[in-house]
Amino acid sequence: MSAPDPTSFFAQKTDAELLYLAQHGQRYPPAVVQAAVQELQRRGLIPEELPHGPPPRPHPVASPEPTGWAFLRQVGRGIFWPRPGYFVTPVLLWLNLLTYALLAIVGQNALAPTSADLVRWGANFTPLTLHGQPWRLLTSCFLHGGPAHLLMNMSSLVFLGLMAEGQTGRTRLLLVYLLSGVGGSLLSLWWHTQGVLSVGASGAVFGLYGLLLATLAGHPTSFDRAARRTALLFVFYLMASSLAGGLEAHTTDNAAHIGGLLTGMVLGWFWPRRQGE
Repeated sequence: MSAPDPTSFFAQKTDAELLYLAQHGQRYPPAVVQAAVQELQRRGLIPEELPHGPPPRPHPVASPEPTGWAFLRQVGRGIFWPRPGYFVTPVLLWLNLLTYALLAIVGQNALAPTSADLVRWGANFTPLTLHGQPWRLLTSCFLHGGPAHLLMNMSSLVFLGLMAEGQTGRTRLLLVYLLSGVGGSLLSLWWHTQGVLSVGASGAVFGLYGLLLATLAGHPTSFDRAARRTALLFVFYLMASSLAGGLEAHTTDNAAHIGGLLTGMVLGWFWPRRQGE
């Protein structure tokens, strides 16, 4: 038996079928599409000077940018939802937010927790911390004195997590955060010889500043030139703003800031980096 003639086969197809084959050439073998194009040319439906073979694939159409609630959901998911390279930061963010929410629910004042509530929940309070309750060095880092205090620390945490966690690794960032919080609390106790009542994640956050600075100094190739410049600009600006605010406001504990910063820098500098990290 002789092989079927492809020309007669496509001659039996309707114009619509042939046009469909030509327009969706990426789905079919090139020989099939070429035969369909030749038949369309024979019928005078497309110009003869068109090259044989499948037509070029159309460029993908870019999806529209999200707006309104879709945009807010996308931003919220990017900030609050863990993902590779940004896992520990949202976990710490949720711990701080949930702690404040619980304190607001059971406390006397949701917008301004009282000193008694803060001490009851684990504030760094000299008479108790130094006399049998050292765990307050850490628990005080998850308490905040009001919404503005919480927002300031958490916005810095998110900024540093987005910039540094993928470079430093989740384990390093988590332990530096916790140890820097303890280091800040210890320096606060040492500095305030008359006693202190201190809360807030600022010491731990300043530890992440120190970690980022140590990473930039010891391993500058972890970031490209533009990222290094951006990181240094924002880190020094935010640190200077926080320290200057502490000098103006007697309620801000700059000793905790400096203690956390020094702890983070030391840990970031001497902590050995894993191969390939």
